[in-house]
Amino acid sequence: MVPLVVGSALNPINSSIIATALVPIAARFGVPAGRTAVLVAVLYVASATAQPALGKVAGRFGPRRVFLAGIVLVFAGGLIGSFAQSLALLTVARVIIGVGTSAGYPTAMLLIRRRAERAGIAAPGSVLGAISIAGQVTVALGLPLGGLLVGAFGWRIVFLVNIPVALLAFATARRWVPGDDPIGTVRTWARDIDLVGVLLFAATFSCLLGFLLSLHDPSWPVLAAAVVLLVTLAGWELRASSPLVDLRLLRSNGALTRTYVRQLCTQLVMYSLMYGVTQWVQDGKGLSAAATGLVMLPMTGMSALVTAPVARRNAVRVPLLIAAAVALGVAVTLRFMSVSTPTAAIIAVTVAFGVTVSLGAVGNQGALYAQSPAHDAGTAAGLMRTASYLGAILASSLISLSYAHGVTDAGLHSIATVLVAGSTVLLLITALDRRLPTHIDRP
Repeated sequence: MVPLVVGSALNPINSSIIATALVPIAARFGVPAGRTAVLVAVLYVASATAQPALGKVAGRFGPRRVFLAGIVLVFAGGLIGSFAQSLALLTVARVIIGVGTSAGYPTAMLLIRRRAERAGIAAPGSVLGAISIAGQVTVALGLPLGGLLVGAFGWRIVFLVNIPVALLAFATARRWVPGDDPIGTVRTWARDIDLVGVLLFAATFSCLLGFLLSLHDPSWPVLAAAVVLLVTLAGWELRASSPLVDLRLLRSNGALTRTYVRQLCTQLVMYSLMYGVTQWVQDGKGLSAAATGLVMLPMTGMSALVTAPVARRNAVRVPLLIAAAVALGVAVTLRFMSVSTPTAAIIAVTVAFGVTVSLGAVGNQGALYAQSPAHDAGTAAGLMRTASYLGAILASSLISLSYAHGVTDAGLHSIATVLVAGSTVLLLITALDRRLPTHIDRP
């Protein structure tokens, strides 16, 4: 479990650890602060595309091989970013890190699924709980960790930290993760990967990202390109012998599709709160990066504290209902906060939201495990993370629109209003889903 936990944590941490480094990076290279947002966007695109693709590769090529290859890329990206002398090279480093870290979660879920099936048992809740913490809850750790590290060592540490962690993951995986079965010919597995589908998926997601991140001045040609690419992707995937996104499966397996939608809504709420409140605390209340990190740290602690005991029960439905209800309560509370609100009260709100982060992660991961087909568990897990990143991108768009004229209380209240609506939808689609399991059953 050690390498699987470490590998699964790399992607979510890297997605959020950059947040408090964006302003120092802009100052170092003499560019507007808004331009450094590309470092966030490129990791979203790389991860959203690579997660299902690498899950599919792992199913055909072997999860251990894919895991080790991903760790090598993480090491390379961390090294490039640590010594980069331009924003362009930092962007390349973030793409490499995004692709490399994308191997962790889908390969971990595939390895756990295969081992549980060989033993004829449901995956132990403690195991899924550990992966849930590593693969989803730790996204909240990136903010306080980034704030503390950047405050102490400077912005390059957010790249440098990947190097020792990658070495640890590689060494432990080589020693402890079971070897893969022999593979067929290169032609055989390359045909099964659906390379055309991967390219179309990446192009579609990139155009959609470009449109969503510029809603304050919408680029309708980019949206039109996204629609054309999406239609092309759907047509290709329906004809492909081994599609990256099995649209027939999603149509026939409505329960799994609803889990993806629920994950998207959960992540929209989570990222909106994390990044929206973080910016508001820094710019509105004037706290430093390190202080902001400390304000967000209790949310991470609450998430980790709640996840383990709930995951051991293999529960699905009840955690998701509680997560949605708490998210709604937090969103309503944010609507009445202002810069005069005591820091202690802000911490209390983030701690409460830590319950949503943990229970939502445990419940959705449990639903994914119960509803995904055994033969394509890696791809299903990767698509789950794609839904997460789509939620994160929508959150970025919401924050950009709300803070277009400055980080103000009014902007925070606008975010809160959308979060109230999103949390309500999340609560309804969870409560009304009759096919949502109560627990993970034995396979």
